[in-house]
Amino acid sequence: MAKPSGRDRAEREARRRARSYAVRQQIHELRGRRRRRDDVVAAVVFVVVVALATTAQVGFFTAGPGAAKPSASASTSPSATPEPTRTLPSKSISEDRTWKGSMTVNTTKLSITLDGKRAPQATANFIDLAATGFYSGLSCHRLTTAGIYVLQCGDPAGDGSGGPGYTFGPLENVPKSTVTKDGTKYGVYPAGTIAMARGTAEDSQGSQFFIVYKDSELPAPGYTVFGEVTGGLAALRSAITSKGTADGSTDGKPKVATTLGVIAVK
Repeated sequence: MAKPSGRDRAEREARRRARSYAVRQQIHELRGRRRRRDDVVAAVVFVVVVALATTAQVGFFTAGPGAAKPSASASTSPSATPEPTRTLPSKSISEDRTWKGSMTVNTTKLSITLDGKRAPQATANFIDLAATGFYSGLSCHRLTTAGIYVLQCGDPAGDGSGGPGYTFGPLENVPKSTVTKDGTKYGVYPAGTIAMARGTAEDSQGSQFFIVYKDSELPAPGYTVFGEVTGGLAALRSAITSKGTADGSTDGKPKVATTLGVIAVK
């Protein structure tokens, strides 16, 4: 048998190397496919894990032990029906005439008249509030005892900040300014005058009113005068205003707790 030549050996070596390369290439491709498959599987697993974690977290805060307690506003029980808001009554209620009646302050009964002709809107307002029981039980929260002498009543808040839910104006039946002091004009409000209290604005009248228990002078533009105490003023002074304020100041809550009782006019 002839010995293989160098050429034959070279060819066999080349074939061996080719087979070896092909095998290594196949292995490389197989490993690549496995890596890509593993990457896909890992990605899927990651998505699933995140989804499960999210679901678990949502469940914790909505249905699990960490669920928020329902607030009172989420209650299915019916809420209380709010009382209807009051509206300013028509001035026609005043009937363009004088009304007579009485007003009880603590145990003191005052005889009063209302001027529906000169102050129709304020008179209608007072009549309506009295007739519907608005004033019943409200306190007279303010008493002034120097320079101005008034007892102020009719505030449901009891501190001067409340009202019926509306305000109105303009001013009616304001006393003429007959006195000037330091360049400011003042009107005279005789003892017994019943007038509307207000804020700075002239159209801020509401339910509060004041009784002048001693002649007073009030600065312009003044206050709507809609009534007069025709009897019982001396008893009011004796029982309430003469006792002064609770803190001894010249402007404050009456020392004698003062409450409005029955008000009736016709």
